[in-house]
Parts: sequence; structure tokens; C-alpha cells
Amino acid sequence: MGERIVVGMSGGVDSAVAALLLKREGYDVVGLFMKNWEDDDDDEYCSTREDLIDAAAAADVIGIELEAVNFAAEYKERVFAEFLREYQAGRTPNPDVLCNAEIKFKAFLDHAMDLGATRIATGHYARVFEKNGLYELHRGADPEKDQSYFLHRLTQAQLSKVIFPIGNRVKGEVRRIAREAALPNHAKKDSTGICFIGERPFREFLNRYLPREPGPIMTPEGLRIGTHIGLAFYTIGQRKGIGIGGAGDAWYVAQKDPGSNSLIVVQGHDHQLLLRRSLKAEDASWIAGAPASGSTHSAKTRYRQADSACIVTRSADGEIAVEFAQPQWAVTPGQSVVLYDGAVCLGGAVIS
Repeated sequence: MGERIVVGMSGGVDSAVAALLLKREGYDVVGLFMKNWEDDDDDEYCSTREDLIDAAAAADVIGIELEAVNFAAEYKERVFAEFLREYQAGRTPNPDVLCNAEIKFKAFLDHAMDLGATRIATGHYARVFEKNGLYELHRGADPEKDQSYFLHRLTQAQLSKVIFPIGNRVKGEVRRIAREAALPNHAKKDSTGICFIGERPFREFLNRYLPREPGPIMTPEGLRIGTHIGLAFYTIGQRKGIGIGGAGDAWYVAQKDPGSNSLIVVQGHDHQLLLRRSLKAEDASWIAGAPASGSTHSAKTRYRQADSACIVTRSADGEIAVEFAQPQWAVTPGQSVVLYDGAVCLGGAVIS
């Protein structure tokens, strides 16, 4: 057999095809199913059991072994605890970014090396290229599925050990390959949402871990129009679930004021308080070296967002300032601003 590669198999079609393609190329492929959540792991909201069955069925058709490993303790310590701290501080974190850096490409990578692998693979839509001795992270070939945003905190050491077998393909082609290979999950619906929450109502989930601290819902003019249940339960740009009715345009969360425990809301999707031309961000992570201060790039402040031209300025304390050519909607503290140079993902930072 050839070089051993351990493939993270989630039960979905993308990771199954990734394993299939590597097997066809002659690699010694081992599948690894990661269980990252145990609390309240039931079939109503959490699909872990079903996903493991799907991963095992796909591995059987491909003709590879599948090992299940439990990273729930590492996930709770490295990802979930930080997730709760950020929400308690009034920010909106992105646990998928942290999960990739701490679990899928750290705990998983370490475990794969113990299994005798030289590299790991996942079903992410992204690409890695080596250039002048450095590894670059590139967008996936499918612009609708590109996942480089979630991978922007990966390091040189991590990128040197990873393969993205479907990064050069579009989703339709991946499903076609799966169907022609008779993979049992070829038509399985893509998973959405945060892995440990599943499809359950988000506020219901948070309410189990964070205390409710009600306060006033205010307009920018200082008019009180309602009562919120706690700032942690809302995010910038939120429209549904605020609890304000009435005539006129829809209401949106525009700001949080921890000092007065006030939630500031505005009417209309394009209200000026929802638009920002600049932001500051901290805890920057650069993949192959930091961009020059004052350089021009493109960036996005949320995953499902088009890139926008911007100028990046770095300060001595590691903080960055990003000035956009066009106003950005609902820039949210705790989310990531991710920078690009064409197809190359440079890295990013946490919006402060």
C-alpha cells in the first residue's frame, strides 16, 4: 500500500468522496469519525448516531476501515468554553473557525499521526499550494461552497499535513462521483448550523448555559419600545425573535450597550447604524506572513458575503484596522474578518 492518509469522515457526501478519490489514487486510506459533543446528544436535534452509520456505510462501499474517536472533552475545553465566554461578553463568536484550528486540524491531526499517517484529508472546499517553501491556502474552485473563510486560522505546520481532495471540484461533480460509485449518502442533505447545537432552537440552547439579564430595548433616539431577555441572546443584524411588532419597516438589532444593558434597534435593513466602512480586529492569524500595513486587499466579515475591497493597517500591538471601499452590513464583534489576495486566503482576525 502507499502513503497512509487518514480522512475525517463526517457522514456527509463531501468527506466520503474525498476518501474515495484518495483510495482510487492508491493511498492507504483510513476513515476517522469524530464525535465532538456528548451533552444532550439525542436524535431529536443531534445527528451523531445517524452520521456515524452513514460514514460507516460509505467506508464499507469504498473499502476502507473506519475508526470512531471521541474528542468531546477537547471540544468542550478548547471550543465550547470560549464560545460561552464570548457570548457572555456580548460578542457573537464563530465556533466553526475555532473547531477547525483546535479540533479538526489539531486533535485530529495528532491522532492521525499516532495511527501512522503522514497526512490527513477532509472534505472541505479549499486548496493548498506550496510556493517558495511556504504553504498557501486558496479558495475552493466552487465559489458557492468555498470554505477558506472557516480555515483561515490554520498554520504552516497544519497546512503542510493536509489534503483537500475535492477542493478543485464543484458540488454537482462531487455528488455525481458519489452517485456513480453507489455511495449510500450520495443524496444526503448538507449539514447546517453549529455542530453542537444541530437543528435545535439557538436561544433555547443558550438559555441552558447563560443567565437571562433583561433590559430595555431602545431606539437610537432614546425611546424605550420593549424589553430584551439578555444581550447575550441577540446579535447585530438580527431581525427575527426581537419581540417588537407594529407598522412600518422591520426592526433590526444595531448595537449592544453593556453599560446600560440596552439593546439598540433600528427600522429598515439599510439603516445607517447597520452600515460600517471600517472595523478594528484583534488576535490576528496570518497563514504565510502578515500583509504589509497599508496594503490593499479584499475581505469578508461573514461567510455568506461577497468580498469587498479594503485597506489593511497593522498596529504595533497586533491589532488591525480595515477600511472598506463600500459600507459593510452588520459588522459583528466576535465574528472573523478574513482577508484575501485574489484566490489566496491571507488569514484574518476577530472583530473587536
